[in-house]
Amino acid sequence: MDSGLDASAHNCEASASPAALALVAALASPISYTLPEESAAFKGGPGVDVVKNNCTACHSAAYINTQPRAAKDKKGFWQAEVTKMIKVYGAPIEDADVARIVDYLATTY
Repeated sequence: MDSGLDASAHNCEASASPAALALVAALASPISYTLPEESAAFKGGPGVDVVKNNCTACHSAAYINTQPRAAKDKKGFWQAEVTKMIKVYGAPIEDADVARIVDYLATTY
């Protein structure tokens, strides 16, 4: 049964030029880049590893350092911030990590 295509249409690779294949290979190669030096670091304390594992996927410790310090209800403030990161920005934070992150931030910052 004839599909209406000739045999050359089934073998595109055989007709691609070496330059075209090199271009495709170059575009498909992983990109490597060097990140700048960290300008801020998370303060040590219980829960710092959970914070590093969850929060640094999207931003540096410097972001946390820019948050207001005069919040009367630090725990409530940080709970709202973590909730915003999850619900508004789509942070993939496990429910089990939320309380540990909030406690660390409220205690440390």
